[in-house]
Amino acid sequence: MEDAVAADGKSVLQGRYELGRVLGHGNFGRVHAARDLRTGRGVAVKVVAKDKLERAGMAEQIKREIAAMKMVSHPNIVELHEVMATRSKIYLALELVRGGELFSRIARAGRVREDVARRYFRQLVSAVHFCHGRGVYHRDLKLENLLLDEAGNLKVADFGLSALAGHARSDGLLHTACGTPSYVAPEVLGGKGYDGAKADLWSCGVILYVLLVGRLPFHEDNLMVMYRKMQRGEFLCPPWVSADARKLIGDLLDPNPSTRITVARLVETPWYQKPLPVLPPLNVKEPAPGGATPDARRASADDKEEPEVLNAFHLISLSEGFDLSPLFDHGRGVGRCSAGGVRFATREAASSVVSRLESLVTTGRGANMRVTRSGSRGVRLAVAAEIFSVAPSAVLLVDVKKDGGDTMEYQSFCSEELRPALKDVVWASGEDTPGAA
Repeated sequence: MEDAVAADGKSVLQGRYELGRVLGHGNFGRVHAARDLRTGRGVAVKVVAKDKLERAGMAEQIKREIAAMKMVSHPNIVELHEVMATRSKIYLALELVRGGELFSRIARAGRVREDVARRYFRQLVSAVHFCHGRGVYHRDLKLENLLLDEAGNLKVADFGLSALAGHARSDGLLHTACGTPSYVAPEVLGGKGYDGAKADLWSCGVILYVLLVGRLPFHEDNLMVMYRKMQRGEFLCPPWVSADARKLIGDLLDPNPSTRITVARLVETPWYQKPLPVLPPLNVKEPAPGGATPDARRASADDKEEPEVLNAFHLISLSEGFDLSPLFDHGRGVGRCSAGGVRFATREAASSVVSRLESLVTTGRGANMRVTRSGSRGVRLAVAAEIFSVAPSAVLLVDVKKDGGDTMEYQSFCSEELRPALKDVVWASGEDTPGAA
């Protein structure tokens, strides 16, 4: 089943997302601005054509991209909300970041002040270090893949070339040469294997240089000439770059990965430790698709107390055939939780189910609820729950998903708190259904 068309002529994806204007095109599809019909919030929907992926031999890579994004929930990383599929397309519902690429800002206005560069760089290092702690290596860090939100905060995007720790060979190293030549570490091109974390830090050094200087440290029309300069660490810093910044760039762009600076040492350097500026918000706000603001639409959804009646389209769209996530969790042993949520049928009243859920979190109300809590690791966790009435029976379908926060924290919440709390309200298929013939 492909996109449906609403009465007003707008395309609606599986009854969940109202697609708006196209934000950009890629090799395998396009990205739309969209509105989540359940919450009213703006999202970006990446539409990928399966046939193009298969012809290019990239089917495994899209699985790897989704697997990586599911493992890294961080304030400075674009969040993956949901994955869906039809016969011909894969849909990724992503956080909508409205401020555009950091690359565009540099291309338009040139280099930034050192204190502004420090703010962006610290957010980048925080995100990259979080990824590495989860065994995820980006491998394509560059200004074009760094976005800015309305508040001017940096968001790392595009995990299309990422690798997981489990993809390393028996020598513990990655061996696929990939990335953007001007940003890639010299050992990635050397053919002898490389440490994904150290290669990412080289790319961070290139980004810092561009922020402070306004051009790339290594850029030649002849790639072999450029590669030799990278191997020798041969670049120049203009006089306006401070001594502390110059020292840090040199430590990051060390062609020897074994002596290249680590994050633990980087965060202790004098330049990194200096105070950060407070930046004014970017003037990029725009109405959500459909006219109302996201907050107004979200309030409307939260105030809804009665469960929505589930129709045939909902049942189809909630089926396993439309949920790609199990394809990317083989061997993880976490079941439906890591696949995006917990779904069950119940004969309890909606108010009773909502009360059970509210007892586990700090806020939330209604048959369509979004609740937040602080996890055991001190990480914010958001859980979304929808309750549907399966007419004409008295059975309700409850769909609980992670709506934000840390994936591992959510898995722990599901297994240790959510499932035990709901155990006695789950309707088993062998039980009688009230009103059934």
